[in-house]
Amino acid sequence: MAFHEIRFPANLSFGSLGGPERRTEIVTLANGHEERNTPWAQARRRYDAGLGLRSLDDVERLIAFFEARQGMLHGFRWKDWADFKTCRASGEVTALDQSLGFGDGAKTVFQLAKTYRSGDWASARVIAKPVDGTVRVAVAGTELVEGLAWSVDLTTGLVTLVAPPGVGAEVTIGCEFDVPVRFDTDLVQVSVASFQAGDVPKVPVIEVRQ
Repeated sequence: MAFHEIRFPANLSFGSLGGPERRTEIVTLANGHEERNTPWAQARRRYDAGLGLRSLDDVERLIAFFEARQGMLHGFRWKDWADFKTCRASGEVTALDQSLGFGDGAKTVFQLAKTYRSGDWASARVIAKPVDGTVRVAVAGTELVEGLAWSVDLTTGLVTLVAPPGVGAEVTIGCEFDVPVRFDTDLVQVSVASFQAGDVPKVPVIEVRQ
């Protein structure tokens, strides 16, 4: 299996349905109480690419993309229109959007991530597929120049600083990002008559862990 660094057509994913999925194991005890646990540290996202199809030309593009990925064999990038940047959905990306931690005077490599907060609880999500040209980095509140002070691996989301941040200096970032996914089926069934009548094919897509 390989990962193709190509994005599924964004205009087709715009109308898709999907989002994060969690796995929770629940055991009901004899007294009626529950014990709940999860084997997943992070959510896994699922989508239906078929819902974004609006014309037979769209179907043709989907089939071409599906064939080039050889069905479930190769992964690809997916734009989740409901969650594709490190700031608020209505905001603009800045270098202060997310904290990656604090310098220790030696560390130079930091993993892009986004933290989701609700009340006193938070969940961090690794960002492995940043969008080229959107990543911004700051140390201690001062934005750094890409190429001179830092670089980013667009295939892993690792940011490498030229010089290690000083002890206690906060490293912050902002970016747009894609979700690494693959098709969750090796079969795409399309009926032209049914499609023209408003019935769209189901084309499940699932996030891959890298």
